[in-house]
Amino acid sequence: MRAWAGVAAGLAAASLGVAVAELLAAVTRPAAGPLIAVGGAVIDATPTAVKEFAVRELGTNDKPFLLGVIGLVVAALAAVTGAVGRRRRLVAVAGPALLGLAGAGAALSRPAFQPYDVVPSLTGAALAGVVLWLLLRSRPSGVRVDRRVFLQAAALVAASGGAVALRGLAGGAPGRARESVRLPAAADPGPPVPAGLLTSNKDFYRVDTALTVPRIDLGDWSLRVHGMLGRELRVTFEDLLAMPLIERPVTMNCVSNEVGGPYMGTAKWLGVPLAPLLRSLGIRAGAEQVVARSVEGMTIGTPVATLLDGRDAMLAIGMNGEPLPLEHGFPVRMLTPGVYGYAGSCKWLSSLELTTFDQFDPYWVSRGWAAQAPVKTGSRVDRPRPFARLDAGVVTVAGVAWAQRRGIEAVEVRIDDGEWAPAELLPAPSVDTWVQWRYSWRATAGPHSIAVRATDRTGAVQAQERATPFPSGATGWHTISVTVS
Repeated sequence: MRAWAGVAAGLAAASLGVAVAELLAAVTRPAAGPLIAVGGAVIDATPTAVKEFAVRELGTNDKPFLLGVIGLVVAALAAVTGAVGRRRRLVAVAGPALLGLAGAGAALSRPAFQPYDVVPSLTGAALAGVVLWLLLRSRPSGVRVDRRVFLQAAALVAASGGAVALRGLAGGAPGRARESVRLPAAADPGPPVPAGLLTSNKDFYRVDTALTVPRIDLGDWSLRVHGMLGRELRVTFEDLLAMPLIERPVTMNCVSNEVGGPYMGTAKWLGVPLAPLLRSLGIRAGAEQVVARSVEGMTIGTPVATLLDGRDAMLAIGMNGEPLPLEHGFPVRMLTPGVYGYAGSCKWLSSLELTTFDQFDPYWVSRGWAAQAPVKTGSRVDRPRPFARLDAGVVTVAGVAWAQRRGIEAVEVRIDDGEWAPAELLPAPSVDTWVQWRYSWRATAGPHSIAVRATDRTGAVQAQERATPFPSGATGWHTISVTVS
């Protein structure tokens, strides 16, 4: 058997094994699939600086990129196993076994693992080992036989693709569950929202560590509220729908945002107010933080004092008039205005536990991020775009500014090294949303820089000093360059 045929056999066997493992996971627990489990383990082990680089450079493509890299590594190992295994049969057995054990170990390392999560990886590895052994069983010679081996490999790869396609079809259940939800009207609809203020659901940013969107059966889902409380509570989705709901426009910010970055958006959220719910359960003395847990294992901690200070923290079930999109936390997420998402907005919520800071460090805090995460005063130039080429004359410079829970008092714009000039602020519905601003600039020919800064209602001016997002959010004045002709 020629070396290339061994490579083809290794790739075909691995492709079929991985596809069957992922398909098996799709009908049990998608997070138990080997690619997803290994990807999650890689994310957990990745240094913060590397994570920030990935978010900055790849944006929402970071997850497909990671899965692609994992797939290439598996393919390379499979090719080597097939090439070596044609001469050393022990390798043909050991290679798939090691890959299966790696997938099973990664599945068991996940925060929300179940013992049966090892089954997909081990089953896929066993199948890959058997198939590879059969493909390498004979030692033919001649081009015609090698071609037959190649066709066998191609057939197995085709079968793998079919299995992966079936896995994609199996993922339609959560979408159908979401479509069946009919949201009730809010008991407290909140303030009117000016046109153009909201971000559409399809354009709303997504930054999280979940490599696959959790698939949640509404009939099985419930939320457990426990810990340092007078009594424990467990509620279903139907229970939440029956409670008095509030609807509020709230701007959300990702702490990974660089100055001027895109990871923020404003939506109208519908949900159950959290503070009255917690108070009704009797918060015990000494309770300092609420640890929210996701069905896929993420933990997010929010200070109890923050949730009780009058802001509209909620268990959100709706976004811009629709049930939560799958990728934004369906069926229920926690939402805390004025706090970066990593410290107040847990998606795919499964439980809330009242505890102390000493007793538990949530996921991001254990990796060095700040436990207290109020959103910093900031502003951004959205128009014109950086490096735009403009015509001389009156140019409208526009953007947004934010200081959730404090509100924006003023926004100023500076052209080149000139004086700061006040911008016009457009109406905003509350201190929990960003403020749109605009400034009329009489542009003259040549290269120019445009800078913006905001002042919140406490009188604090947006920090000029540049700081990276880690550990508590970026600072600095957003400045862009344009050319006027």
